[in-house]
Amino acid sequence: MDAPTPTPAGDENRTRAFLAILPFLLLGLADVVLLLFWGLNPLWGFVILPPILFISVLGWIAFKTGFVGDREDDA
Repeated sequence: MDAPTPTPAGDENRTRAFLAILPFLLLGLADVVLLLFWGLNPLWGFVILPPILFISVLGWIAFKTGFVGDREDDA
């Protein structure tokens, strides 16, 4: 049986989580900027920004706590 690999502690977990979520966050923010450049009402930018930030924070928490990497097959 393989020994479990040690997980990074503290700051390394936060950095890894930030780097994993960063592309999705930037894509969401670029979407808001694109909508504003299209000439839509700026209210639409504020409407879609909270879900983008909420999902980004959930993803960051999942990566930071190790929920994503601690999955093991029971087989």
